[in-house]
Amino acid sequence: MGSGRGADSRGPLWGALDALWVGLKRKKVNWILDLDVRAFFDRVSHEWLVQFVEHRIADRRVIRLIQKWLKAGVSEDGEWTETKVGTPQGAVVSPLLANIYLHYVFDLWVNQWRRKVAQGDLIVVRYADDAVLGFEHRKEAEAFLEQLGERMQKFGLELHPEKTRLIEFGRFAEVNRKRRGEGKPETFDFLGFTHVCGKTRKGGWFTVRRLTAKKRLRSKLQAVRQELRKRWHARVAETGAWLRSVVQGYFNYHAVPGNFAALETFRREVARAWLAALRRRSQKRRLSWERFTPILDQFLPSPRILHPYPGVRFDATHPR
Repeated sequence: MGSGRGADSRGPLWGALDALWVGLKRKKVNWILDLDVRAFFDRVSHEWLVQFVEHRIADRRVIRLIQKWLKAGVSEDGEWTETKVGTPQGAVVSPLLANIYLHYVFDLWVNQWRRKVAQGDLIVVRYADDAVLGFEHRKEAEAFLEQLGERMQKFGLELHPEKTRLIEFGRFAEVNRKRRGEGKPETFDFLGFTHVCGKTRKGGWFTVRRLTAKKRLRSKLQAVRQELRKRWHARVAETGAWLRSVVQGYFNYHAVPGNFAALETFRREVARAWLAALRRRSQKRRLSWERFTPILDQFLPSPRILHPYPGVRFDATHPR
């Protein structure tokens, strides 16, 4: 278990990741419903949103301010266009209002569905517009998905037909799929991590492995390479200090138990990108790995696990 030093392990984001891991481990989950709302922030209904906000805020001045903000519109090529749906991207208050919207559209409805319809175990984890649900029974998952689509449509939203998936996942998934000749269980991504059915080293018990999502890894490395091009003529110490902050920030989020190999990969690829940039800058003397290694060790932190096991942190946060 990591010490947790240097990693921001607090807040709702890690609460969602921990809750999902604990739910998959401790509940009877055999099927995962990975939800994706198509263009959520572009489809939020202003009319419904104002009604939801009015449930929480009685001050009419605040309501009018939100209405004006929603109708501020967009300006493209000098022409102003009024917006009747959606929330402005990048605005500070957008995530808050979106969360209120989904609380009434999704959270409250799911809780009612769980009490009135579900017979087996059901876990629900949502962070902003990303949501993952775990079901004990496939038929209940399929019924839920159909009814959720109708619910979303009522409020101007739509589930992405290609990105919303129902997959077999859990402690019996590997055995069941092997018996049917279907190969290893599918995986799903949530908040930057790919969740994989696995087994513990001792005892071979079911566990959930969390690995850095390949898409996120590629995107981050691409951003590093682009920034290195901009820093072409910067001093080695200056670039090294910047790369140190980048690598440490990456570790602070992704350094979870079981993800050590991804940390090593990220550091190695950052090192290769930096070496390539230095070699292109200096054509006369080709910098070797042997001469470059001391520079790496001086600036780039070594990978190590910073987060505790999610069950430990979850139990500490929710002692009851």
